[in-house]
Amino acid sequence: MARYTGAKNRIARKFGVNVFGKGRNPMAHKPNPPGMHGASRKKKSDFGMQLQEKQKLAACYGMISRKQMVRYYREAARRAENTHEEFLSLLECRLDTVVCRLKFASTIFQAQQLVSHGHVLVDGKKVDIRSFQVKPGMKVSIREKSRTMSGIKHSLERSAIEVPEYLSLDGPKMTGELVVKPHVDQVALPMPVNVALVCEFLAHTS
Repeated sequence: MARYTGAKNRIARKFGVNVFGKGRNPMAHKPNPPGMHGASRKKKSDFGMQLQEKQKLAACYGMISRKQMVRYYREAARRAENTHEEFLSLLECRLDTVVCRLKFASTIFQAQQLVSHGHVLVDGKKVDIRSFQVKPGMKVSIREKSRTMSGIKHSLERSAIEVPEYLSLDGPKMTGELVVKPHVDQVALPMPVNVALVCEFLAHTS
């Protein structure tokens, strides 16, 4: 699976928020969106607004690809429940997202790296696929040999970050569990995103 290697600070400035949770806030320097320099923006078309919301959502989940988003949308659309709520739930249940929400990683990119490098276990077995879907009742943990990593310890000590209600965490054991499927009201994204518009965009372009 391809890993995003583009300019993260540029993405953060584009949307006006430290979306990736970097310690050095990219908004503290060059706060204006790239290419704007304080100029007023033109009004976006409906398509442009949908595209921007898609880009914002992709950024919230570590710059996942359009192909992956289409796959999640199609899966959500097949279900009987509300499509955009199911779509968001599928994104929240990605293994890299769960690792980040459990505070094992400070950023979504660190979470992706932990998973890809084999530091994460699901129900006691190594899983190195970032998009692996965690289901309610599954336990996600850091393998024993990796528990001394300073990055993981530092991330767990971030008292200001709260673990979502749909997850449970045993910090000392570096083990967590997806208790129930995430509800849309329990999902705290780093910036406002109109998920319904994203689904409209994917429906018309997939």
